[in-house]
Amino acid sequence: MADVFEKLVKDMGPLGQHMDKAYGYFTFPKLEGELGPRMTFRGKEMIVWSLNNYLGLVNHPEVRRVDAEAAVKYGMGNPMGARMMSGNTTKHEELERVISEFVDREDTMLLNFGYQGIMSCIDALLNRRDVVVYDAESHACIVDGLRLHMGHRYAFRHNNIEDCEKQLQRATEMAAKNGGGILLITEGVFGMDGEQGILKEIVELKKKFEFRVLIDHAHGFGYMGPNGGGADQAQGCQQGIDLYFSTFVKSMGSIGAFISGPKNIVTYLRHNVRSQIFAKSLPLIIVEGMLKRMEMVKTMPELREKLWSNVYRLQEGLSARGFDIGNTNSPVTPIYMKGGPFEASAMVVDLRENYHIFCSIVVYPVIPKGNIIYRLIPTAAHSYEDVDLTLKAFEESKKKLDSGAYKVSEIPNMATAKAI
Repeated sequence: MADVFEKLVKDMGPLGQHMDKAYGYFTFPKLEGELGPRMTFRGKEMIVWSLNNYLGLVNHPEVRRVDAEAAVKYGMGNPMGARMMSGNTTKHEELERVISEFVDREDTMLLNFGYQGIMSCIDALLNRRDVVVYDAESHACIVDGLRLHMGHRYAFRHNNIEDCEKQLQRATEMAAKNGGGILLITEGVFGMDGEQGILKEIVELKKKFEFRVLIDHAHGFGYMGPNGGGADQAQGCQQGIDLYFSTFVKSMGSIGAFISGPKNIVTYLRHNVRSQIFAKSLPLIIVEGMLKRMEMVKTMPELREKLWSNVYRLQEGLSARGFDIGNTNSPVTPIYMKGGPFEASAMVVDLRENYHIFCSIVVYPVIPKGNIIYRLIPTAAHSYEDVDLTLKAFEESKKKLDSGAYKVSEIPNMATAKAI
């Protein structure tokens, strides 16, 4: 009989295999200082493009003030217990009403965490007779939620309405055979390529098929659409989206999540989502802080205006310099390049050490070999100077990449290297 740990030590995984060289630099880096567009990494100030702080609220003085006052008022432990038993408060219910109005839904249920929350909601919504149709590039939390589902599921090619219709046809036949229903899951804004989900086209398919729609709007809640209600608001199809999920992490600079929808379904979820029934209630520090954030989002359109101003300057600047940024129609800004993981690592070092640019990078095995994706997240807190310096850095580093200047035979050992 084998030791269950033995296989783990022999194979640390695609990222773990490089931990001796990568830890603290390529993986688990430490950004220090006040959260914002300029932070310190290994003793140097960096322009940071890796924080999902879309509206710049994370370090806004008013937000910090309310968070601090709430900490003094409540402490971290208040309330104690799960909401169903002893952890419900008037503030929790007030925040749910505010969010319901904001996203134009009948009711809302707060969730402690985004990743865990949507997994548990998917688990509660489905039984083994039900069938799921979902976008093939859905976030890992959705994929993990579907692993809990014991019924059939069909993935459609990313944002491909023809394939979506094909999979709905398959799902309809299977649901009729099983005596179940169909839930379609997609995203309002996809966090890797920046594309909005094809929500309006999907809702149109309700005229041909019987199904319900759940969207994960983690990357669109708070800024997308004329009032910040989301991509469904921007696309004019809110009433066709049955369940709306989002976290407070991306635009709100907080933690926690929610799911909104018909009152009877949200009531069902309150009494059946196991991760909430058997977990402590969302702390009042977070709830009161979120009430302030929601007030600011509703009354300060200039936050969204500044965000989009920075988005357009960055994306138009990249396109004008010949960069491929795909089909993004959101602030998420991917930069697609050609090269291997070793080249990518050398380029990251150059960008950080010589240009003071800190951003996320994706390479094989997450994407096919020979490709590199940089992902930049512009926020309302960035300045035009931040954007212009970043455009210059990428223009110069791209020339180095194309000329072979980053050709190396292995990942640079940055885990033990001193700051350059």
